Amino acid sequence: MSNTSRLKELGLELPPAPAPAGVYKPVVVVGDMAYVSGHGPLGYDKKLTTGRLGADMDVEAGYAAARLTGLGILATLEKQLGSLDRIERVVKLLGLVRCTDDFEAPPAVINGCSELFREVFGEEKGVGARSALGTNALPGGIAVEIEAIFQLNA
Repeated sequence: MSNTSRLKELGLELPPAPAPAGVYKPVVVVGDMAYVSGHGPLGYDKKLTTGRLGADMDVEAGYAAARLTGLGILATLEKQLGSLDRIERVVKLLGLVRCTDDFEAPPAVINGCSELFREVFGEEKGVGARSALGTNALPGGIAVEIEAIFQLNA
């Protein structure tokens, strides 16, 4: 089944692809690798999910923000590549979680994105290497920021 068909089968609708908010490209393709710049949780209403995990957000809200961020990454890939069917596999995710110093669950938050990609691309191709880190600040007070690397098919 194609990646695009799987997305539809899951009943997932992609939000609008976010415009760059600085001097960078949303996706850079080198050979068969697509490097996706950091994305935040931009909703269908074009509002960002802001907050700090461990203070005014819990893991469930952070998970939802990470899932929304993953949908934004997919929207960017579709816009930049023309189709999600060009994606062969997830290679690596780096997830940053804006949180309090004592918040110990950044991996549980970033699972929102990781589990989305597993649903869309399958267990073998949708799960890659990953880092999930807590941080004290992210642009605009967003709750999470995620960047990704994908391998493209030949």
